[in-house]
Amino acid sequence: MALGLYISVPFCRTKCTYCNFASDVFSRAVFNRYLDRVCSDLERAQTIAEKTGARFESAVDSLYLGGGTPSLLPASAIGELIDVVQARFGIADGAEVTLEANPGPDERGDAAALRAVGITRLSIGAQAMSAAALRRLGRRHRVVDVVRTVAEARAAGIGSISLDLLYDAPEATVVDWIDTLDAALALEPDHLSLYALTLDDPDAEGLTGPGGDHLPTTPGARRWRATARPRQDEDRAAAEYHHAVHRLAGAGWRGYEISNWARPGHESRHNLAYWERRPYEAVGPGAHAFDGATRRWNAASLEGYVATLTPADGRAPSLPPGGSETIEGARGPLAGARSASRVAAGRVDRAFRRS
Repeated sequence: MALGLYISVPFCRTKCTYCNFASDVFSRAVFNRYLDRVCSDLERAQTIAEKTGARFESAVDSLYLGGGTPSLLPASAIGELIDVVQARFGIADGAEVTLEANPGPDERGDAAALRAVGITRLSIGAQAMSAAALRRLGRRHRVVDVVRTVAEARAAGIGSISLDLLYDAPEATVVDWIDTLDAALALEPDHLSLYALTLDDPDAEGLTGPGGDHLPTTPGARRWRATARPRQDEDRAAAEYHHAVHRLAGAGWRGYEISNWARPGHESRHNLAYWERRPYEAVGPGAHAFDGATRRWNAASLEGYVATLTPADGRAPSLPPGGSETIEGARGPLAGARSASRVAAGRVDRAFRRS
């Protein structure tokens, strides 16, 4: 079986109030420290992969650069990461190499340069397709930025383009969601990831702390969520999901996982690895890996990640903080790098089945 690899690139311009994933303010100096640690972590991942050689081929078939906002990095820095993977594992011919991107003009990067360093798939965090919805979510970009990002990616020759959209947004209506989905389809993407907005409390759920894969919720984000949560509605969310299922099926899209739809041939190998419980490796803060039986994760803290892989007192490097659990039962969906979004989709699916 081919090896999938997820690399967490934990840098953002600003932190969205609904996001708990690992991120830090980007600077080249911080990135250089992070890149050195990722190299060390990839050596560990390679050793683990070699120990389970019966499960993996030698080369990476799916490389996913997630975040955070990895499109903040210069294309040359993205190329450095890809070169490290090539040197450690090899990258298979025809591999899927995905980069997550925010569409803002100071965030989306240079599509042509990204294509030149090996990006074959762009996952764009549109989240909404109206000015009012973007404002309610506190997003920095505009709808026209989404349009331009898609157009630039197409012109650059990036072969597969995906849009992320959020439903069950506070104060939105089903009609708003219908308009959002129609606006997204008008851009003719190849793939859509539709996630229910989840405003759970990761601190209360024990997902933060020294080994947690989520960062603590800031006081400002906690206040925003407390206001937004009562403005969500599970029945409305179920209706929005139901509409998406039928609208996309009618347009010839394949729903191949609870949150993901694609035009034929554009299903994400990365997402399928999670859904089908295939083994995959992962490095970076907050990243999850799975060897076929045990799920393992790194803690979300960038400082903790850096400190353990290169101790300041000269001690030998140790494994990054994190945790693990044994996965039992039949094949089926497995939470991964975007676990909270997938759990949220399950929440809406349960609401739909009750209706």
